[in-house]
Amino acid sequence: MSNIKVACQTYTWEMLGPDWHGKVTDLLDWISAAGYAGIEITNNMIGEFAGRPDDFAAELAARGLLLAAFNYSSPSGFTDPALLEADLAGGRAVIEFLRRFPQAKLGLSGAANADRSEARAKLDLALRLYNAIGEEAAAAGLSANVHPHSHFGSLLESAEEYQYLLDNLDPRFVSFGPDTGHIIRGGQDLMTCLRAHLPRITHLHFKDVDAERHWQPMGLGLVDFGAVLALLDESGYDGWVVGEEESAAAREDGIAAINHNRIYLHTLGY
Repeated sequence: MSNIKVACQTYTWEMLGPDWHGKVTDLLDWISAAGYAGIEITNNMIGEFAGRPDDFAAELAARGLLLAAFNYSSPSGFTDPALLEADLAGGRAVIEFLRRFPQAKLGLSGAANADRSEARAKLDLALRLYNAIGEEAAAAGLSANVHPHSHFGSLLESAEEYQYLLDNLDPRFVSFGPDTGHIIRGGQDLMTCLRAHLPRITHLHFKDVDAERHWQPMGLGLVDFGAVLALLDESGYDGWVVGEEESAAAREDGIAAINHNRIYLHTLGY
């Protein structure tokens, strides 16, 4: 029997930016009603529960939800030397919050910078931060991972960049948390990438994308989610898969979008 658990990422509403006017409890209501077992939230969406982990835990419990992960990102893309200490402080604040949720993963967003000059030096700075936060997270009993993306300015897209990332992350403290859609958008073959790094994967985002690099609802793009789930099961993976929806349809109706994805995963037996 599979040990894979299914959660929902809140980026569906975060991507709306200033057009998002709801509350965190709205997200919890919608995600619970859709049938997800857990939620992944971010430092940008924790909102009124920032610094209030006990209250957040109570709201999760009231809806039968678990905190699968807390993803930490910074406007610096973790690549600005002048902001390194501020970014470290932000990571420590997330660690402090997660002491209340020791089973939740700490996700660290992929390095990014609109200026790709001296990209390797910028990525090396991000690696310093990842390893430092990962070590502090481990000391607090937490598991940290890096989550590469393919949005504008990403320094982690190609197979070579992923390999450099994993070659330079300290495996004692930081694991890998990739995303099916971002792997494809970065120009990689999805299954080749997952097989190459499977021993390091502790967290995985499920997102679909078409040949034009446009986000699609799950099952309507290029990702063979059945094959991915079979690979995870064969490997004994016992972590979360996190549905994340950024399609044009999700911008129009986020609730319908996350419901579609949950129903789709049910059709695959999860």
